[in-house]
Amino acid sequence: MKSVIKFFSIVILSSLLLPMTSLAEGDAVKGENTFKKKCKICHTTAKGDKAKIGPNLYGVHNTKAAQFEGYKYSKGIIAADLTWDDATLDAYLLKPKDVVKRGKMIFVGFKKETDRNDVIAYLKTLKD
Repeated sequence: MKSVIKFFSIVILSSLLLPMTSLAEGDAVKGENTFKKKCKICHTTAKGDKAKIGPNLYGVHNTKAAQFEGYKYSKGIIAADLTWDDATLDAYLLKPKDVVKRGKMIFVGFKKETDRNDVIAYLKTLKD
């Protein structure tokens, strides 16, 4: 019984503390450079650009996943019902297959937290 109480105490405490943690701010300029090296081969970023292997990422931050018109999304990304906020982008950019099991993304992810933060900061700049 004590272990059950301990388990639920940890779960409750974690859920209370999680919203208080925030991702470190990234550097958008570094993020653009990282994006050009690792992501640009598959994704476009200019408003109105057509998709490549992956969808255009203009305006992606804080939007629902699988919304780029004219791009054929995988069943996995559609079923995941994600919103691309900082936390979701961070998890996805770390290990895409852990977030979307049956997705098309072949990139294995960014191991460095600074790279992820920088790319997220860059993606935030892609808006009107």
